[in-house]
Amino acid sequence: MKYSEISHFSHPQHKLKFEHSEFPFKCDGCKEVGIGSSYKCTVCDFDLHLHCAIPAPTIFHSFYTKCSFQFFSRPPGEKPRFCNACERDVTGFVYHCRDCGFDLHPCCAKLPVVLDDGEIRLYLYRKVSSSCHKCGRRGRSWTYRSPCKKYNLHVACVKDMLVENWQGFMGGKSARKFDTRIPSLKNTVLAQNKRKSKAKKGWEMAGLALQFVVSAVLGDPTTLIAGVIGSMISKA
Repeated sequence: MKYSEISHFSHPQHKLKFEHSEFPFKCDGCKEVGIGSSYKCTVCDFDLHLHCAIPAPTIFHSFYTKCSFQFFSRPPGEKPRFCNACERDVTGFVYHCRDCGFDLHPCCAKLPVVLDDGEIRLYLYRKVSSSCHKCGRRGRSWTYRSPCKKYNLHVACVKDMLVENWQGFMGGKSARKFDTRIPSLKNTVLAQNKRKSKAKKGWEMAGLALQFVVSAVLGDPTTLIAGVIGSMISKA
């Protein structure tokens, strides 16, 4: 459920208003990058993903049938923790299972199991045996895979691509000039295909797959954001 305005424990001095932006932001809850829908304080430049702004006290996930994940505003314990979905560090809001010790970023915990726009369909897997189109490795993190099993993208790799490309923005919230292009998979696909026709088709499919994975990882898997990401890819 979306509200036009909310009060939040992490920012009690002002109310947060719902807004939609085509520019990336750094979530002040989970400390991860986001784009699209958010709750924002324009006075303080404070942003929260939707999943961070209105978290559930407890969640369950189909990948961990024996786990019960509780919401924490900061990582529990003294040891460094990492997200079991994307393998990135946990430095803010997190869902944690006390029994198993697993951790999930709020947006990772809410990643859609199926991404489907009517033409392209991708399925989320905890592990796959095939290599990722980005890093070429297997079993690094959760993976989105096409039904034909030819296109695989690690959730971790998509996040790494975003952070590398938006490093200037992530370094400080005052930075307003940064490169918003999503690094393409064109070179990777070309290297794996010998014929030009196959390479072109493979690049187009991988690019479309990347659109949907990026939009989901950023916490807003909508057609609008997929279109925005698509325009970024076409300019890369």
